[in-house]
Amino acid sequence: MPPRNKAAKNNIQDDSTPQKQVNRGIESARVLAGNSLPEKVWLKQQFAIGVNDVTRVLERMSAITDEGSTAQSPCVRLQAILLAADCNPKWLMKHLPTMAKSRKVPLIVVRDDKKGSLRLGELVKLKTAIAIGVKVRGSEI
Repeated sequence: MPPRNKAAKNNIQDDSTPQKQVNRGIESARVLAGNSLPEKVWLKQQFAIGVNDVTRVLERMSAITDEGSTAQSPCVRLQAILLAADCNPKWLMKHLPTMAKSRKVPLIVVRDDKKGSLRLGELVKLKTAIAIGVKVRGSEI
């Protein structure tokens, strides 16, 4: 068999899609943490899951002014927010981009042919998720 076909065959068996790479990264971070917490508890410590939880964490973070100073540092901060583009109705997540911008938190919109919320749900072992915030404190990710 020519080498080109062997390489193509290996890529199919490799399963190196971005989704699987992220899942492997989450699993390896959990293993490296070394704690024996249940998976759902560990995920809740690492992520703010859902629009309400992400909004709650953003509200507790103080807004960053142009000078870069904040009034007080909160216990939990977000590194980034993942937002599904297929949310309906749109007003459920309309406030998140402005809040994220005022707190200097990067916002990543997931567009995947009307399946963004399903993709985000797979990350946190749920059916769907509209918003996921990656927490800074205690995050191995």
